[in-house]
Amino acid sequence: MDFALTDRCREYQERLEGFMDERIYPAEPVYAQQMRDSGNPNFHPPILEELKAEARERGLWNLFHPDPAWGPGLANAEYAPLAEIMGRSAVLAPEACNCSAPDTGNMEVLTLFGTDEHKEKWLRPLLDGEVRSAFGMTEPDVASSDATNIQLSMVREGDEYVLNGRKWWSSNALHQNCKVLIVMGKTDPEGPAHRQQSMMVVPLDTPGVEIVRPVSVFGYLDREGHPEVRFDDVRVPASALLAGEGDGFMISQARLGPGRIHHCMRSIGAAERALDMLCERALSRVTFGKPIADNANVQDWIAESRIELEMVRLLTLKTAWMMDTVGNRVARTEIAAIKVAAPQVALKVIDRAIQVHGGGGVSGDFPLAEMWAHQRTLRLADGPDEVHKRTIARHELSRHREAAATEP
Repeated sequence: MDFALTDRCREYQERLEGFMDERIYPAEPVYAQQMRDSGNPNFHPPILEELKAEARERGLWNLFHPDPAWGPGLANAEYAPLAEIMGRSAVLAPEACNCSAPDTGNMEVLTLFGTDEHKEKWLRPLLDGEVRSAFGMTEPDVASSDATNIQLSMVREGDEYVLNGRKWWSSNALHQNCKVLIVMGKTDPEGPAHRQQSMMVVPLDTPGVEIVRPVSVFGYLDREGHPEVRFDDVRVPASALLAGEGDGFMISQARLGPGRIHHCMRSIGAAERALDMLCERALSRVTFGKPIADNANVQDWIAESRIELEMVRLLTLKTAWMMDTVGNRVARTEIAAIKVAAPQVALKVIDRAIQVHGGGGVSGDFPLAEMWAHQRTLRLADGPDEVHKRTIARHELSRHREAAATEP
């Protein structure tokens, strides 16, 4: 197992770090000012379009996409360090490079399961950064951590499907450029548990699709939004179906594997930035006659943060390597493990940085409070910790059951 960066990855890493230093970090206060001046939490600041144009000009575009026809064709192990770098400025860098969730997952779904019509109408504009998309899976009336609970109905009527139900946490649906949703629902409520669900491509302006309300995250109204969406007799053509009827659960699993590792690497990047901020603050602030950095407990926090970050980074790189070499199915335990570990480590590091920043740490004057809120949501997004731990535990127990069954 060799974690040395490929020459190609190293080249992209250098170019991306240059873009971050020269354009992304200096643009953060510009972005914040444009958002304040707009008075609209879902405003699309002009600075983002400037950054997107420059990222594309620099060849830092669609870095996530594994197909060389659509992007640079990087392997997971090559993209992971780049996702970490973008995670250091999660509000700007991923969108600037057209590597934002949920678009990345949606683009991969459309690449793998979309028809030629889907690709022409939606995939191409997404790849070009002209539109954004949302993903409708979670529902307010059921425990959506179990995808078989999904209740939104998709009833075939002639050459159409009629959709009825509610979704929430439809991330990105309030983005100014969001034009389409990929929606999961039930086409066969009486079928086998994992064959009841299907996925469909639904334009956001389809009659009957209603944004009911934005949903805040720890009091924040994120720019892209996580709204509740109602589907009231929404009619879409049968051609809206992705893959085939009953393939929704399979598509969701294909979508979530790469998305989880992207989230984890961005989390590590956010935590690295928080650790930098912690160290800089500890060195610059003096209490009781000495810098905060001289206190043993603060030095413990710094050391523990470095140890934990290196551990979770290595686990994530191992997972990326496995996804590249043996596939997502074989790597499913490792994918589950990093999805639990990375946000938890990031939360610890960010929390320590908040503590060292004192009152400023919980204010909007520093990015730490918002970073913490975002990382806390990742313990729920793409499946809560408990579901991933269940996957890991069942894998461990199965090995012992199999060993016991073969004993004489």
